[in-house]
Amino acid sequence: MKKLLISLLSFFLVFSAFAIDVDLEKSKFKWIGKKVTGKHYGTIGLKSAKLQDTKGVLSSGIFEIDLSTISVSDLQGELKQKLEGHLRSKDFFNVGKFPTAELNISSLKNGKLIGSLKIKGKKNAIKTTYILKNKTYLGKLKFDRTKFDMIYKSGDYFKSLGDKMIYNEIEIEFKVVLK
Repeated sequence: MKKLLISLLSFFLVFSAFAIDVDLEKSKFKWIGKKVTGKHYGTIGLKSAKLQDTKGVLSSGIFEIDLSTISVSDLQGELKQKLEGHLRSKDFFNVGKFPTAELNISSLKNGKLIGSLKIKGKKNAIKTTYILKNKTYLGKLKFDRTKFDMIYKSGDYFKSLGDKMIYNEIEIEFKVVLK
């Protein structure tokens, strides 16, 4: 009986998934949006993160992104406040109706991340690469904002924008620090 209990416990420990804590304060998400005449960039915070460890390997996770924390780092004063307000508006993230976004990781293996990104109630597949350094995952994730109903000044939807056009691709540089 004792051997059976030890065997069952060993099996459970080896084949079950364990939660891994993420340091929300040290983890950073930096966004970069480009337009014909330049770019803007800033940060966005995490509300929560749940990662799963299976057989000693980080295997999946869910990040809840707090869209109300979106900030602009390359501007100051009134221009900064104006752009932050515009990013929170219906033209972009519509934070009043959709206060969070979700990054769902279904696979982390050999430097490749596969999952989905959900913004404004719309979910789209994502793939990217990452590197792991001392309990810190680093990488860049790119997505097409128009797939999430953010078509403001997109050349795919509006013609004759000239130098007012904003490119569709948004880049997120991520640094996820495990506790």
